[in-house]
Amino acid sequence: MASIIPTLAIAAPKPITSSTVYLKPTSPSSMSAHCSTSSSPHPPLTWSRKSLTNAGIGLLAAAVLGLSPMKADATRVEYYATVNEPLCDLSYTKSGLGYCDIKVGVGEEVPRGELINVHYTARFSDGTVFDSSYKRARPLTMRIGVGKVIKGLDQGILGGGGVPPMQVGGKRKLRIPPQLAYGPEPAGCFSGDCNIPANATLLYDINLVGIYSGNAK
Repeated sequence: MASIIPTLAIAAPKPITSSTVYLKPTSPSSMSAHCSTSSSPHPPLTWSRKSLTNAGIGLLAAAVLGLSPMKADATRVEYYATVNEPLCDLSYTKSGLGYCDIKVGVGEEVPRGELINVHYTARFSDGTVFDSSYKRARPLTMRIGVGKVIKGLDQGILGGGGVPPMQVGGKRKLRIPPQLAYGPEPAGCFSGDCNIPANATLLYDINLVGIYSGNAK
């Protein structure tokens, strides 16, 4: 089975984080704080190390209990740079691959077997994002045209079978049917959970950033 662009950045609820407040003692040898006035009939108020610790735990517990449960839909980060890109009408090849260009590049064409740098967003057919290089804030370096990625990406980026090759600077949308993706097998499985279900149609927004500078000359 061909490999796919990494699917390690699956959208998930962010863990609840809290700030820790540190209380600095007035002297290095003491963890007590005293508050008193000459007119007060009450004895000085003393906070021991234990009482400070208990107070801190109590405040933290109160803060956590006071938070409302987080909803998965509300925690998706709006970092996907392709969300607001215009739509385009897909053309389909005999293989079943759908493609259309948002922007035709003016740079070098993709060389077969070489490493290229791409930014991408990957979705299921219902629009759910399951991976994006934009989340990692850097393009992915991948080798194209030699079966290192799924067939739909090889054909959709390198070209062939009625698809023109992408050029550096180009942006293209791909609709990859199951037979050009993972077919009847689920993918990205770990401990029984799979990121990509069987017979999934995958949607990719591809931005060809450049040809990898480390390619052998």
